[in-house]
Amino acid sequence: MTREDALQALEAYRVSIDALDLRLLELLNQRTRVVEEIGRVKRTAKLPIYEPRREDQVFENITAHNGGPLTPEAVKRIFERIIDEMRTIQRIRMEAGIEPSQDGDS
Repeated sequence: MTREDALQALEAYRVSIDALDLRLLELLNQRTRVVEEIGRVKRTAKLPIYEPRREDQVFENITAHNGGPLTPEAVKRIFERIIDEMRTIQRIRMEAGIEPSQDGDS
């Protein structure tokens, strides 16, 4: 493979990565909207934001369905970060009494 071929291949891969990143972003925003609704229910019912058993269920679900090449440990670390951010969103909205957005602007 020539240097020029390598640069063209890299550019094509980067275009693919950019498109995948946008899909991931949309999915994360969809997940956030659901989390906002969960936070609203928890606030109404005066339930705690942090539910360790539920988080364990999420980790079990994602690692059981992981076909790789990510390792189970990597998948768990990624979802730990996602869940941490979602918990922060719930906490901020709960403390501020903010209702979930209806138009996708969250």
